[in-house]
This record gives sequence, C-alpha cells and structure tokens, in this order.
Amino acid sequence: MSWDAMDVARGLDALRAAVARLLVVDQVAVAGGPRLLMSEATTDGGITSATGGPDGFGDGDLAASSEESEADRSRLIALVELARGGDTEAFGMLYDHYQPSVHRFLYYRTRSTTLAEDLTSETFFRALRSMTGFRWQGKDFGAWLMTIARNLATDHFKAGRTRLEHSTEDMGLHDDATEGPEETVLAGLTNEILLGALQQLPVEQRDCLIMRFLQGMSIAETAAVLDRSDGAVKQLQLRGVRNLAKLMPEGIRE
Repeated sequence: MSWDAMDVARGLDALRAAVARLLVVDQVAVAGGPRLLMSEATTDGGITSATGGPDGFGDGDLAASSEESEADRSRLIALVELARGGDTEAFGMLYDHYQPSVHRFLYYRTRSTTLAEDLTSETFFRALRSMTGFRWQGKDFGAWLMTIARNLATDHFKAGRTRLEHSTEDMGLHDDATEGPEETVLAGLTNEILLGALQQLPVEQRDCLIMRFLQGMSIAETAAVLDRSDGAVKQLQLRGVRNLAKLMPEGIRE
C-alpha cells in the first residue's frame, strides 16, 4: 500500500471533517434540533483502503498481504519467507517497502522526528532479530511491524524518558468543498489544533485514528495491529473522533 504526503493530507482533511460533523451535530442538539444516534454516525471517515516459495514453517497457507496487486502480494510474501530463512538482502527490501509507513506512524504517535527515527530503527532491529520466530497468522507482515512499533512507543512513554511534543507545523490545508455550518467549524479547526488534541486521546483511540486516517489502513489491518475485532475498531474510531470533538477549543465548539 502506497501512502504519500498527499494521502496524509487527505486523511487529515477527512479526520477534520469527521470532527466537524460531530461538532455541528452537537450544536444542533443543544439548539433543540435532532441528534444522530451513534449507529447513524459514519465510522469510515471517508477513508478507502486496499484490501511464496516452499514453506518450512508449516504456516504458508496463512500468509497474507494487503497489497492491491497479486504480483506485489506474492513478492512481499516471498521476501518474508526468504527473510525469516536468514536472507538479509530480502529483509533489506522489506525495510525499503515498510519503513515509510512505520516512520509515519511513529511520527504522528510521538510528534518528534528524532524520536520517530530512533524508534523506527529499533522496530526494524527487533524485527530482524525476531524474524526466525515470525509466524503467519493470516495477517499482513506490516501489521506485525506496526505492532512492534506501537509497543516500543508505548514502552518509551511509560518509562518516562521523554514527554510528548505539542508543537507542529500547520500544513496549511485548504477546504475547497465545504458547505453549510461545517464550513465555519472547519475554518477554525487547523491541523495544529487537531494534531495537538490527538495527543490527548487515550492511547488506543489515538493509535486507531492515526492508522485509519493518517496511515490509510483498513479496518481489518487496524484490527490486526490492535488485536481487536473489526466491529471493536469501528467503535474505537467513533469514540476517538467524538473525544477529539470534545477536546476542541471553546471558540470552535460553540
């Protein structure tokens, strides 16, 4: 799955729009208008997602990849098979493929470029060290890497070695197709405010929103990393968006 800067920008737009919708719904409810039920609110956020050789480990039938093309899926599965057999060149090719997405996740998780780089390096170091122990479980290899990265970030902050950085650059995204009351809300909902609030969410909600909106991961891929069911991820995403809305400054929520 290729996910570049433009996709991240669209993901931020989608997340801001999802928060804005809930803010508008809440404002209408306060004014006495109809309120959406939780089951009526969208949990997709406008995100669309992509849905080897001889196996000596006995789990080849469970090999999986989320790449769009069959050729890419077969290539990555074959590389994993070679890497867990000790082929360091194959692991290097896996690094080239997955490093950008792992680094992106860790950057939005920590809000620190330096820390994200360090944790990304540690993620792949641990993955390389553990390759012989990797087993297919019907999940993408990238989900395994993301689980390592997520655990490293969690352990880092639990150890109190650093604090979250709250400053970020406003990427200057524009809203070209907003209408009605959402337009006013979106005008004040900058990326700086949104990403700052994202850091205040409970860890699992924050990780879910980063994976879904900023990584472009599918419900199934996110569920694999979080070890949750698809339905649980949908509810986790909805709770995360609702809590983001609650964290917006008073001037935006009023």
